Amino acid sequence: MLRTGRITAAQQRALEELWPRFGVEVPTTDAASLDLHSLFGREAPLTVEIGFGNGDNLATLAAAHPERNYLGVEVHRPGVGRLLLQAEEQRLDNLRICAQDAVEVLERALAPASVDELIILFPDPWHKARHHKRRLIQGNFVEVAANRLGIGGRLLLATDWQPYAEHMVATLNACGTLQNLSHTGDYVPRPAWRTETRFERRGERLGHGVWDLAYVRRKSRNQP
Repeated sequence: MLRTGRITAAQQRALEELWPRFGVEVPTTDAASLDLHSLFGREAPLTVEIGFGNGDNLATLAAAHPERNYLGVEVHRPGVGRLLLQAEEQRLDNLRICAQDAVEVLERALAPASVDELIILFPDPWHKARHHKRRLIQGNFVEVAANRLGIGGRLLLATDWQPYAEHMVATLNACGTLQNLSHTGDYVPRPAWRTETRFERRGERLGHGVWDLAYVRRKSRNQP
């Protein structure tokens, strides 16, 4: 379900007027993946950010790397509207936005090996034990995500909840086609490309930690 929230007049205008330009609808059948060349009008490396929040990180990346294509996935409508406004203001022709469930997007919209970089920053940790099954980073999801990455493609994540960070490491390390880029097999230093969010700044003021993870897609064990 799309997450609703308080939408400003400008965000509502963006959702109504800018969606035809920047918006993407997921195919309704599993067999019909997106034609990325038609979507962006060119062939270029593709970065996908799942759960882009208010869109600041994704807009910054798209502006800094016009040679790449960017696809953002988010179900929070105010966040979608805000990123649409940024895309218009900064003329981010290399950015497209999908306001649908991340699992559906990966499974239905993106073909195997079509993604060069997949970013997942601060997904909902679902703190309570009875809600852990709702976490995005689970074995089945990781297998699909790894399959959508091309060989050498990167999966980049961050969380401010240590138990979830530990769960992420255990789950991702168990995927045979992903290699942890950490020398210690767990976390990497904070990357310079990641835009600091207001939630992260608030967490730092409260003394919370942030854990960054980085993986690369390698050949499967049965590939030559």
